[in-house]
Amino acid sequence: MTGDKKALTLVPKKNCQSVESQAHSLCDDRASCRNTIPVEMLTAKQFGPNSAAQQQLSMKDPPMEVSRRSFLKRGLLLGGGAASGLVGTAHAARVGGKKSPYKLTSVTETTNICCYCSGGCGTICSTRNGELINLEGDPDHPVNLGGLCPKGAAMWGLRNIVTKDRRAELHPDRVLYPMVRRPGSKEWERLSWEQAAAEIARHVKKTRDASFVEKEGDVTVNRCDGIASLGAAQLNNEEAWLVQKFARSLGVATIDNQTRVCHSSTVSGLAPSFGRGSMTSHWCDFANSDVIMTIGSNNVENHPLSSRWVERAQDKGATWIVIDPRYSRSAARADIYARIRPGSDLAFYGGLINYILQNDLYQKEYVLHYTNAACLIRPDYKFDVKNGLFSGWDPETKRYDNETWGYDVDKKAVWDTSEGSAFAWVNRPGTPKFRTPDLKVLKRDMTLQDPNCVLNVMKRHYARYTPELVTKVTGMDPDVMKKVWEVFAATGARDKAGSILYALGQTQHTYGSQNCRAMCVVQLLLGNIGIAGGGINALRGEPNVQGSTDVGASSHQAPAYLAWPTGKKHPTLADYLTTETYAAGYYANKPKFWISALREWFGKNATVENDYCYDLLPKISPKLDYGDYSTIMSFNNMRDDVIKGYFCWGMNPAHSTPNAKHARKSMAKLDWLVVADWFQTETSLFWNAPDMKPEEVQTEVYFLPAALIYEKIGSINNSGRWIQWREKAIEPPGECKSDFDMMMLLWKHIRALYEKEGGACPDQILKSNWDYTIDGKPDLRALCWALNGYTTKDNKLLKGYAQLQADGSTACGMWVFSGYYNNEATKLDPMKQPMTNRSKDDPTGLGLFPGWSFAWPANRRILYNRCSADPQGKPWDPKRVLVEWNGQKWLQNDVGDFVTSKAPDDNAFFMTWEQNARLFSYSMVDGPLPEHFEPHEAPCENLLNGAGGNPCARFTDDPSVQRGNIKDYPYVVTTYSVVEHWQSGTQTRNIPWLNELIPSNFIEISEELAKEKGIRPGDKVRVWNNRGSVVVDAMITIRMKPMTINGKLTHVVGMPHHFSWATKLATGDNVNDLPPNVGDPNSYIPEYKAFLVNLEKAA
Repeated sequence: MTGDKKALTLVPKKNCQSVESQAHSLCDDRASCRNTIPVEMLTAKQFGPNSAAQQQLSMKDPPMEVSRRSFLKRGLLLGGGAASGLVGTAHAARVGGKKSPYKLTSVTETTNICCYCSGGCGTICSTRNGELINLEGDPDHPVNLGGLCPKGAAMWGLRNIVTKDRRAELHPDRVLYPMVRRPGSKEWERLSWEQAAAEIARHVKKTRDASFVEKEGDVTVNRCDGIASLGAAQLNNEEAWLVQKFARSLGVATIDNQTRVCHSSTVSGLAPSFGRGSMTSHWCDFANSDVIMTIGSNNVENHPLSSRWVERAQDKGATWIVIDPRYSRSAARADIYARIRPGSDLAFYGGLINYILQNDLYQKEYVLHYTNAACLIRPDYKFDVKNGLFSGWDPETKRYDNETWGYDVDKKAVWDTSEGSAFAWVNRPGTPKFRTPDLKVLKRDMTLQDPNCVLNVMKRHYARYTPELVTKVTGMDPDVMKKVWEVFAATGARDKAGSILYALGQTQHTYGSQNCRAMCVVQLLLGNIGIAGGGINALRGEPNVQGSTDVGASSHQAPAYLAWPTGKKHPTLADYLTTETYAAGYYANKPKFWISALREWFGKNATVENDYCYDLLPKISPKLDYGDYSTIMSFNNMRDDVIKGYFCWGMNPAHSTPNAKHARKSMAKLDWLVVADWFQTETSLFWNAPDMKPEEVQTEVYFLPAALIYEKIGSINNSGRWIQWREKAIEPPGECKSDFDMMMLLWKHIRALYEKEGGACPDQILKSNWDYTIDGKPDLRALCWALNGYTTKDNKLLKGYAQLQADGSTACGMWVFSGYYNNEATKLDPMKQPMTNRSKDDPTGLGLFPGWSFAWPANRRILYNRCSADPQGKPWDPKRVLVEWNGQKWLQNDVGDFVTSKAPDDNAFFMTWEQNARLFSYSMVDGPLPEHFEPHEAPCENLLNGAGGNPCARFTDDPSVQRGNIKDYPYVVTTYSVVEHWQSGTQTRNIPWLNELIPSNFIEISEELAKEKGIRPGDKVRVWNNRGSVVVDAMITIRMKPMTINGKLTHVVGMPHHFSWATKLATGDNVNDLPPNVGDPNSYIPEYKAFLVNLEKAA
């Protein structure tokens, strides 16, 4: 075994822990492991009998499929050991040889969902006498089957700790009462809830009235520019929806949530391709794949329980490919590992697309009938390789006019709105007037011979992406790269399925949306969308980042993926409906969704005569765009004295924002800040950061203590769109409240001030419907009814969104959720609603679990599932049948994602107006085809075009960015997560057990770079660039390797991002001081995954 062998050569391991696993075993269900390590990663000495690679714990056998009842019975028969975990109160010592009583005797059990990643793992909370006794995985849950990762297993520790004398007590650092930090103070003062709400309401009114803009020109905008809101990804769906309504009912346009900085590129890449921006499949479906490619994700580490489904696919013969700059835990479990330079993914995808097209490996019938491959593009469309620009570029605005990216149109067809027609609803009384859209009938060449058809345009575009050039750009081993292309492209066969799993390594770039688009193109070419075992699957990181995206808690989106109004495109309701309504497909129903949303928002105040109160909604300035109201710009606007008040709901932007030092300094110019959370955070304590002087910070900071996930009710969505219910297990301690109760209290005080005193546009507040009460008391169940939808005449719950109308007769806060809480007969009982279904039946054996929870939309598990059958309706693969036409009707193993009342046609993607998927997409801001661009801070020139970085990248000219260059900062850094910690660390850095496992931050550097710099394991290393400087511990590792990029040796280093200074445990410098605060032009996501630094051994 020699170090110069190719990575393709694989070495079996007897034990299944990865090289870097240290003190604990990940949850798993494999009876055996075929773990492999590329030979190039390990020398004989490193892989010897005493090496770390061999000294690992073995995984346990698969758990039996048992019910909760039999699980507890087994536990009792085994003396309780099988059911009781290490968390909870300490085991009592045996006295007189007698066994201690069973820990879970006489407990009340409630089900809940984990508060970490978006796997949506089920948990069981056991309580007795008002105390949380135990928290464990739910063995009945289809996703995790009773397993929990280290974080999930430690959730008991969010409420309690174990003392030195082995007693359980409330966590001493949990904030239990409302607090305020007065301007210039170094201390917190305790407040009553009424006093806190009254003071915050007064701040809100003062700032809102001073910064309110009623009109811009002749456009009514009714916008408050002085307040911003961030939050929702840690909250339940209903609370997250209310967060955006709370802000927008004040006129606030600068609203955002964690989606912006983690997975916003998913929506802005997938929606222009398919019509929706969400994960196309779900966790359990991974087991149906023949080939799985993990790229830009480390699912074994960051979504551990999902890995069982990948490994079940391996057990059936599937090949798992991992592509990553770092030899990760996932790489250690994969069949093929390929190292890639951070930020070069688009070159890799371009090469793969070229390989598929040049070798005629695409799924021809699928591509021809279900995509726009045959559509003709306008002849004046161009791409100039020399400058890296598409046609339509404006050098002054640095934006594109996408007119030349459009289709060549044959003719136009008008809507038939006559009585009895499909669009007769347009003329119903109560429906607002708008100009109905004309359908463009497109020119197509079904022979695929025309040079202007999409497929041929793509062939010409990607012909540059040769294996030789892609290798130079990415640093990939050419043999491994070709093997990856060969194996994954083989899934283009009719009876094969390939899945792509990705996360922040793809999204967090100035071209993150185009990374996602490129994955769409690959999967469409291979026919891998809409089939079991296929898909593009975003492994989201926050527990409800899917839900907070769904509810529209972002500047650009209204709830349920409708566009938020802008002054430029949507000055009036008629303009909105005319602009946003599709000429064909399901979004031809947008007026029904939008009017029903307005009817819920403003209640009885919304009538057709006043355009359903449309003018009261705050609108984006006609002079600006959505990006000017996104997260990065919010801190620039604080610095520039535009934003003076800030709400943070369960988020920690002073840690998680790129160029975080700039964010802290900007926040110091706020008049007031409201933070709702469980523990103190870097955000609530920004004024006390090591580089701040509290006496100089005049911001008044309010801390509102929040209830934990098992201390309140509400629903939450996993990445697979499963809406799952959290039961309340226990009362919150002290005076902690749910975020719902907080907002209801704050709104009561704000509304009272405007009723009494008036102010700027009081109708915006006074006409907003906030009657989310039962028997006169705030009740989240009433908010569930609002999101599901109801008839306005008798307030009866709707069965689903097919009942929505545009005439004011229905109200619905979230059209895609409609049906999740629809049982009118038991509307007071959440446990008798579709989202709380707990059937483990899996009739097809495909892991659909249709009776478990409720998947939006309409309980559909795999999106675009019409594509699982050929144009005649016959399944491509008889072993993986989702839908099938039997000659008379559609048989549906999954709820059909198409018009199932019709015989087979080619309309497989009915969320686009073409009703085909888009290989070529005109709606992207920075180009209709994914093109390689370098990161904002790159170690080399762009070898594929003359543009360098993305010419449309946002916020690059702001002086705070302080761009670095390769001469001063020669090392490429990528950031990532570890399994023991989570995101900004607010939760996990407050749990002692997790901090014992990973007590401090570190930098992973290769042996070669360590030798060059004279750094030894455990040394302190200073890492810096123009934006910040941090000191971390050195981890010298074979997981990182120098790479050859365009003939030059390039060092890549890796840094986790969880640690900072606010908590008492696992403190350190904030690595997020280093990334540049620049953004993708489609999603405005920051570029965390590829930037430049220098480093040295710290003095």
